[in-house]
Amino acid sequence: MIKSIYAGKGKSKYEILITGKNIQKTQLNKYLNKNRKILLITDDGVPKLHLKKILRLIDKKKKVFVHTLKKGERSKSISSYENILHELIDLKFDRTDCLIALGGGVVGDVTGFCAATYLRGIDYIQIPTTLLAQVDSSVGGKTAINTAHGKNLIGSFYNPKFVLISTSFLDTLPLNQFKSGLGEVVKYAFIGNSKLRKIVRDNPKKILSKDEKVLKLIIEESIKTKSQVVTNDEKEQGVRAILNFGHTFGHAIEGYSNYKNITHGAAITLGMVIASKVSLLEGHIDQSQMTQVLEILESLELDTNYQKYKYSDLKKYFISDKKVADGKLNLILIDKNFKAFKTDKFLNKNIQKAMN
Repeated sequence: MIKSIYAGKGKSKYEILITGKNIQKTQLNKYLNKNRKILLITDDGVPKLHLKKILRLIDKKKKVFVHTLKKGERSKSISSYENILHELIDLKFDRTDCLIALGGGVVGDVTGFCAATYLRGIDYIQIPTTLLAQVDSSVGGKTAINTAHGKNLIGSFYNPKFVLISTSFLDTLPLNQFKSGLGEVVKYAFIGNSKLRKIVRDNPKKILSKDEKVLKLIIEESIKTKSQVVTNDEKEQGVRAILNFGHTFGHAIEGYSNYKNITHGAAITLGMVIASKVSLLEGHIDQSQMTQVLEILESLELDTNYQKYKYSDLKKYFISDKKVADGKLNLILIDKNFKAFKTDKFLNKNIQKAMN
């Protein structure tokens, strides 16, 4: 079954198409009919069979160029951004042309930021090949690159023209990357999607075995939650902030680890455990909800032990977090109904207590 979900408003509204193993030419080419030239951006971690599949789907009349990044968070950089822009200029791309992001979140974020800023904005399409990108970064129009000072500090809000999601890409996804995506899936279950929480709670073995039917369900429910939130708050002025549950602590863990030896989803999973513990200490949830959080995460074989990360090590990363406003750190916490909310009213000692 093919499922379409829509996000965005007005002229920036776009289709998110979820399909199984078979991708049809028409599904992609109807969004490329006005584009003369295409720069497909990928990285060397994406299996060549996926690149070949997408190139075969694109109308042969189009001029298609491929730009390959090195895999990993370090490619989400100013130098990668400059290299792509210089290539677009050399190839004489104009506003009738298009970028395609084929890969995970790094590829999608860099491609989106290039599209947003080249000639003040050209079309781009997201074809996410990781579960994390499928349920999170490919939807919502957040584009960014990192600097030595922190993650995602340079970026823009710029919606794609189309998002094409296929479970076929997950067949080749390494287990640690698949689990990274599951961390973000579970996030949606913890911040308000009770249907998704039930699906995840009842089907951990099917999810881990990549059962296609269940995979499509959890992707669909994740995207439903995200698309609804981002459509109501496209530029993160209000409710969209709840999507950052676990991210303040998770991004700090990534920064402290220098983006090495831990996936984004694994860091966010640990961040959600810390945020849940703070929620418990602040009295917003009770021990039964805290236990549910841990049980669901552990049933999916996700690591919940954050004890090697100390408050004193992560504090400086909190200060530079994007969620600091007027000198105050805003946290996303959860309540007893598994609804997320933003607050700057919490005791700092409870963060320290949660982490010690």
